[in-house]
Amino acid sequence: MSLNIVFDFGGVLFRWHPPSFLARVWPHRVANETEGAAVAAEFFTAYGGDWGAFDQGLIDAPTVTARIAARSGWPLAEVAQVVAAVPDELQLLPDTVALIQQLKQAGHRLFFLSNMPEPYAEHLEQSFPLHEWFEDGVFSGRVKQSKPRAEVFELACRQFGVTPQSCVFLDDHPANIEAAKALGWQAILFSDAAEARRQLASLLA
Repeated sequence: MSLNIVFDFGGVLFRWHPPSFLARVWPHRVANETEGAAVAAEFFTAYGGDWGAFDQGLIDAPTVTARIAARSGWPLAEVAQVVAAVPDELQLLPDTVALIQQLKQAGHRLFFLSNMPEPYAEHLEQSFPLHEWFEDGVFSGRVKQSKPRAEVFELACRQFGVTPQSCVFLDDHPANIEAAKALGWQAILFSDAAEARRQLASLLA
């Protein structure tokens, strides 16, 4: 049986762990991951607010930088440093690459659905062979919609030419998994590639 498997990117195919990221980028402000989690909550606002608008392509990098600095009181230059450092944080997770290659060899169709601002989407396309791994994909910054809103899942199905029931979605955020399931998708909360492989095998059994 062949599946349409749809991958999230941050935390699934690419490293994305804001607490440790901020501890590396802002060592003068963030001493450890515990502090990093608190700062990340304020910086990224749970991917709503100004960062959510950046994810959706509704504002650009200078605008999100200015808005974060204005509401937080952090210096503009330091906020800009974090925004500029995100691409280097998005390092490939080799175990997920191996899973992708295995799934492709088994004949499954692979797609992606990622909340990703346009500048970071361009970086990923230029730095990694996304077109070799995936038939097609949706970046939130290009379609002006983001997870967990139903509209972006519906748009993805239309663009990929698939039905919700034929899709299996891999994402590391429970809210996105719940949204996908509510629309009829099968979905796996991603923790690591080995567990995703086990759960996919169960679906195919």
